[in-house]
Amino acid sequence: MFAFSPIRPVLPRDLVTSLRPHTLAKSRVLPLGEPWKALVPGGGLRRGSTVVVEAPAGQGGFSLALSLLTASSAEGHWAGVVGVDDPGVVAMAELGVDLRRVLFVPRPRGEWAESAADLLDGVDVLIVRPPSRAAHGVARKLMDRVRERGTVLIVVSEPGAAWPLPPDLSFVITESRWVTSSRLDARYLRVRIAGRGEAGRASEHVVVLPNRRGQAAAT
Repeated sequence: MFAFSPIRPVLPRDLVTSLRPHTLAKSRVLPLGEPWKALVPGGGLRRGSTVVVEAPAGQGGFSLALSLLTASSAEGHWAGVVGVDDPGVVAMAELGVDLRRVLFVPRPRGEWAESAADLLDGVDVLIVRPPSRAAHGVARKLMDRVRERGTVLIVVSEPGAAWPLPPDLSFVITESRWVTSSRLDARYLRVRIAGRGEAGRASEHVVVLPNRRGQAAAT
């Protein structure tokens, strides 16, 4: 199901009433695929949590955020993507995201937070790329609603427009390097992972995203 619209979507009633109770009852943690399940403490994303992926523009931040969806998508969970003009659906499919279960709001402009809040009623994971640095109050309200709804919020930000509140989990890309032959073969990312609780101690890893098959992998 796709919703390419510059305005906030109205979610189908059956999606809101049947999907959310079902998915919430199954698990309080959404699974992670390779290579993240071995790198993130607990091997999953806790419902109600906020995850921040920070990277300079064009250095793999959105790709990393998408790669966090693959395992939950394979299990039939719904996802939303807000604020990304060209999400690259071919790359999403190669990563393993089920495009039939993704809702897109590509150009919400100043209403990105409202669009994100509306989608929380019908998705399990929500990727948001704010157009600029989010106000403290806006970020707080969105994070509070995420906890209430039991969704996982993934914010894609840049160093100059960082998320204003501490997230539960963060991925910071500190280096991005393509390996080429006659074409772009693979991109190596150096990623620092940190957060609260079990993820309180920061760790740094090198991952391949994408590899030659367009997927995420350990080095």
